[in-house]
Parts: sequence; C-alpha cells; structure tokens
Amino acid sequence: MTDTRPELTTRIIAAGPEGIAGAAGILRDGGLVAFPTETVYGLGGDATSDRAVAAIFAVKDRPRFNPLIIHLADPSDAGMLVDMDWRARLLAETLWPGPLTLVLPRRRGTRVSLLASAGLDSVAVRVPAHPVARRLLAAAGLPIAAPSANRSGRVSPTDARHVLTDLDGRIPLILAGGRSAVGLESTVLDLTATGPAILRPGAIDRAAIEAVIGPVTADGPPGETDEQPKSPGRTARHYAPAAPLRLNAAEVGPDEALLAFGPDLRKGPRVRNLSEKGDLREAAANLFAMLRDLDRPEVGAIAVSPIPEEGLGAAINDRLRRAALSA
Repeated sequence: MTDTRPELTTRIIAAGPEGIAGAAGILRDGGLVAFPTETVYGLGGDATSDRAVAAIFAVKDRPRFNPLIIHLADPSDAGMLVDMDWRARLLAETLWPGPLTLVLPRRRGTRVSLLASAGLDSVAVRVPAHPVARRLLAAAGLPIAAPSANRSGRVSPTDARHVLTDLDGRIPLILAGGRSAVGLESTVLDLTATGPAILRPGAIDRAAIEAVIGPVTADGPPGETDEQPKSPGRTARHYAPAAPLRLNAAEVGPDEALLAFGPDLRKGPRVRNLSEKGDLREAAANLFAMLRDLDRPEVGAIAVSPIPEEGLGAAINDRLRRAALSA
C-alpha cells in the first residue's frame, strides 16, 4: 500500500529556551515532537488528543493494541490521570523522576485518550529525569504520550541522529539533548492487581522496587497475550535490527559482525564492544547505538557474546531475545 502522508521537513534543533518553546507550541497545537529522555528518545504527542495519539501510531507504523506511556512533568501530576495506592505513592516519592513506569487504574474522568491505553482500564505513567524532557513537559503543560521515537519494532534511538534516520520526513522537529544516559527503556511495573508485576525489565531493577514496596513478580500478568499486552515492549519481536541476531555466540562466522561484552580482544570494522570492563550499566547505554552501527547491508548476522543475567543484564538480555526472534 502506498504511503500517502505528506512529506515534512524534519529539523534537529538545540534544546535551548527557543527550542523548548517551539516544541511545546507544536505539542499544544496537536503536533508531534521527538525529545530526549534518560532512557531513549521519545516521540511525543498530546495524550489527551485522540488525533495526536493516532498520529503517533501512524508515524511509527505501530500496532494500535500496544499501549503508550504517558510522560508527566511532576510526580504530583499523576493523581489527575490514575488512582495512586500506597505502593504507587511510595514508589513515586522514592524513584521518580527516573526510568520507572507505573501501570495503574485509570482515574474516573481522566482526559487521557483511550487510544493511548489501547482501550484498557489502566494507564501507564512516568516522570522522566532528563532535564530537557522535564522542561518540555512543563512548558507544554500537557501529559505527553511518548513511545520510543523510531519505526515500530526497530532499534530504539539513543541519539537525535538515530531519530532522524527512522523518522525523517514524518515529524517536524527533533529536540537534540545529547545521548541518552541509560540507553534502555524504562522498567514497567503493573500495580493494577494485588501482586505487583514487572511487565518490562529496565534500569530500575527488581531489588530496588522490592526495597520500597516488598515482593514483586517478574513474570508479567496472567493471561496477557501478544494481541493485548499491558505494556509497551511486550510483543514477542521488538527492538529488532534488519540483520538477524545470534545470541550467546562463542565464535563469529565470516559474514557476521560481533557485538562483544567484556575483555574481548577482537577488533575491526565489524566489531563493537558493549563494555570492555564488563560494566552492565555501560553496556546498557551502548546497546541500541551499537546494534544500529552493526546493522549494515554487508552483515549477514550479528553474533552477540554472552551477557550475565543479573541486574541490568536481565533487561539487556530481554531486549536481545526479543530482537533475535524471527519475524
């Protein structure tokens, strides 16, 4: 089917006062803006506007059953959109602003578009820690729906140039705010049931959450399917480069690139090391950028070295396993 969307001129601008004011104006007028967060770059639109939310899905070619995360300027704003129980209040006080998304019951009368929550009776909310995101949200004065600023299912962007590669001609503006420090999407925690459940692992690990509210399951909610996930990033195939991934690789084939981890001495144009020191935080920050860098036409596949399944390693491996699944 031919894409009939009108071509836009996409600009990358610095996130100074003029850039923030211009981006906020676009959001208030129902347009879309890409902006930096500490996790990845987000594609933002007015969460209270069905038209703006529909535009996000169209620009990303995103399945409409996949809910969006609503970004807020301040923790106190959450109570206008969702019902906050004692667990949510404690987590907000302790871990917001930061890379933690809470899925909570939709507050009666909230203006958030039902399309943003995929028709569910819950809403996913977070308060980002990135200073540019905070200034933009405050200037816009709106709750902003913002999935990652890339085509659906592709590698998430951690730099303004990554956004331009995927969305050039589809959105008017990208706010440049440097490279995302965390480099992985937020941890998503479901608080709509009696037992809290991690829907998507991220930079805030299970231990940090349990230190605040007690036991948490990491298996996701019962009965959830790919056709009706409760959180972004829950579909089986996600975060995928064009080249297939081969995980836990001990050797590298002649047509393969290598995504290494730890003290691996192999060098070359087809080799990138997530962290020579074996630092999982550094590896998380490098993951999406290095996957993009190795995803070239001449590369038959990307071999990925084993990564420990601990701390941030669990989130890294989650992204890699989803990216490795065949289409």
